[in-house]
Parts: sequence; C-alpha cells; structure tokens
Amino acid sequence: MASLKSESKVSAVYSKITRRLIPFLILCYFFAYLDRVNIGFAKLHMQDALNFSDTVYGLGAGIFFIGYFLFELPSNLMMQRFGPRFWIARIMISWAVLSAAMIFVKTPTQFYVLRFLLGVAEAGFFPGIVFYLTLWFPSWRSARTLGLFILVTPLSTIVGSPLSGFILKAFEGVDGLHNWQWLFLVEAIPSFLLAFVVLKFLDNDVKSARWLTDEEKRIVAADLETDRQRSLDANAGKPPQSLKLMFKNGYVWLLALIFFSFNIGYYGINFWLPSIIKTSGVTDDFHIGLLAALPYVFGALFMVWNSRHSDLRCERRWHIAIPAIIGAVGLSLSAWCSGSTVWMMTWICLAMSGTLALIPTYISLPGTLLSGTAAAAGIALVNSVGNLAGFFGPTVLGWLKDNTGSTNTGLYILAAFLLLCAPLIFLLPARLVNPRRSPEKTAERDAEPSLKRGSL
Repeated sequence: MASLKSESKVSAVYSKITRRLIPFLILCYFFAYLDRVNIGFAKLHMQDALNFSDTVYGLGAGIFFIGYFLFELPSNLMMQRFGPRFWIARIMISWAVLSAAMIFVKTPTQFYVLRFLLGVAEAGFFPGIVFYLTLWFPSWRSARTLGLFILVTPLSTIVGSPLSGFILKAFEGVDGLHNWQWLFLVEAIPSFLLAFVVLKFLDNDVKSARWLTDEEKRIVAADLETDRQRSLDANAGKPPQSLKLMFKNGYVWLLALIFFSFNIGYYGINFWLPSIIKTSGVTDDFHIGLLAALPYVFGALFMVWNSRHSDLRCERRWHIAIPAIIGAVGLSLSAWCSGSTVWMMTWICLAMSGTLALIPTYISLPGTLLSGTAAAAGIALVNSVGNLAGFFGPTVLGWLKDNTGSTNTGLYILAAFLLLCAPLIFLLPARLVNPRRSPEKTAERDAEPSLKRGSL
C-alpha cells in the first residue's frame, strides 16, 4: 500500500510538470514547424508567380536543412551556455523575422538565401527542446513524454494545412500582395509574439521552477540521479561524457544514419504533398489543405499508441522497425495509385501513420547512450546529420519531377530509404536501447531484467 501511495505521488509530480511544460512547448513548436513547411502550400501559387521550376523549388525547400545542419550543434551548445529560456526565445524571434521576409523574394537566389538563413535561425530548436526535456523527465518516461511533444508534428499539419489553404484562398490581392506573401506574413506573427512569452514562462531547470515544491524537486532530482547512475553501470561500456568521445561513438553515427534514411522519405513527401494532391485532380486551395491534413490525423493516433506501447513493453527496436516498413509500403502504393485521388490518399494515410509513429520512440534513443554535455551535443549531432536528408529528399523529388513529369519515381526512392531504417535499427543492441522498468513498476511486473543504458 505504501509503495502504491508513493507511486501515485511520483506520477502526480510528473503529471504536473507535463501540464506545465508540454502544452506550451507544443504551441511553440507548432509555429516553428508551420513556418518551416508552409513553403509546400506557398508553392501552389509562388512557383507560377515567380516562374520557378520544380528543381528550383525543391532546392529552395531543401536548402533550409543545410543551414540547419551547419548551425544545429553550435546552437545546442550555446543553449547550454545561455540557458534554454533565453536561447529558445532568440531562436523564435530569428525564424519569425526571416520567415516573414519571404514576402520579398523575387529571384531563385533570394529564395535560396532566405531559406538557408531560416535553417540557420531555427537550428537547435528541436534538439534543444529534446535536451530540455531530459532535464525534467527520466528515461523510463521519455518515449511517452516525447510522444506528447512530437505530437505537434502532425498537429501542425492537421491545423496548419487547412489554415494555409484558407489564407491562400481568402487573401489573394489584399493590399496589393499575393496570397502566398500573406501566407508567410500571417504565419510568422505568432512565433514572434510567443518568443516574449518564453522569456516569462519557461524555467531553465527543475531547481529554478518556483511552481514545484521542495519535495517535488527532490523526487525529480532523485529519479534523474538514478538514471545517471544506471547509465554508468551499463555493461556495454560507459557512455561518452565528453564531446571528443561522443564524436568517436559509432552508435551515435548509426543513429544519425537511421535518422537520415527516415527523413529522406518524410521530408520528401512533406514538402510535396500539396502539389501531389493538386496533380491528382484537386484544384481548390482549401480542399487541398483539408486533404493534406488527413494523413496526419492517422499519423497522430498511431504515434501516440506506438510511443505508449514502447514504454509499456520497455522495447524500442521493433517499435521503430515495424512503423518504418509500414511507411515504406504505404509510400510505394501511393505512387502506384497516383492516378486516383481516393486511393492515393488512402496509401498516403498509411505511409504517414507508419512514418510518424516511429519518431518519438526513435528520438528517445540518443539520450540513452549519452549524458551530460555529450547528451546535448549528441542529440544535436544526430538530428543535424539526419536532417541533411531534408535537403536531398525535396531536391531529388523536384529534379525527377522536372525530368520525368511525375513524382512517382521519386516516391519509390523515398520509400526505399524509409525501408532501410528497419534493418539498421537492429544494429543497435537491445540492452543499450531498451529502457529498464521504472523503479515504482519493477516490483509489480514479472518481466526479465534488462540493462538500462543511459540518461535522458
């Protein structure tokens, strides 16, 4: 009975932290993600207005990730120096200004430069948030917590796609601006305003949180210390505690390769979905927005289920491999049925269900292999190298579209990269990536003990 009361108290603490942090972080990332991918909707009119080819669009959409790659690791290290609150606010102001500046684009060069700078500005935001959450939640709560946060990825599209379609339909010619210019301007404003809320609302860590009692702080601190000690006791060698050792860790580079393969498929379809829907015969901007949101509804549901099931079973690899296979199959079938809007959308929904489902479970892995400064740098390194695929996916798809007249060949290539995630994830030993049961659950469950490898 005493242990149940203790477990209830611990759960109440983490529920309190979740209610305080996750909804607000979701709101911030919602607009970050929206400002990153609204170029897919802007393309529907921007491309004709500026006479851009599909290759120009694909390169411009993807070059964002070159800036992101070059500055993500430095940005995450700067966050450690200046504190999450200040650095997250700085990132949000920068990307809001640059996103709004897209209204002045007239040439391909200007398009490339602004997209590159937008990547520089946003670099460090997502891995910074992931690392920030490691300061509040132990690893056995990581996948479900990250699942709640990363739920913003489909939510941004579920809400943002109809919103973008509505702006394109309602703002054409208002005050002499094109509808795609209004799209960039309107969707940048919330990010700018939220940056100032971040400065008031976010705490840098548990110690500085006035809304937690001293007892609640001790509970979290004890869990985080238990996590840290378990990482040091892992049988497969101690996790790297320095940047030098982090760069020499083969598992870190393997994680980056897995993320790279995943993102080629994910961002390729993400930036091109509105155009693919339009090509299938849908012409109304708002209807395109509604249809583009549909795959993310299914993806969001499967994402929540998969991350919770991964934590419940204390298993990571199969919860990444199976969704990757589902995503690859759905993407291939969507290309095969590209002539039918109904069937194409059916298979895109399947593809997005698998693709999105593996994200929170995968994102929990870097912090299990690393701790301390190396955790912040390792999360950033994996994310930045993996996000280079965001350059190749849209660029290759644009080039193939110009040269073949169809996106089908490109979709098959994207599906092949997504499928590659499944065998790669099994190169990581289960004892390194599968979490141990939480202390409060260990006595209640009759499972085989597994080794916990790191701290998140």
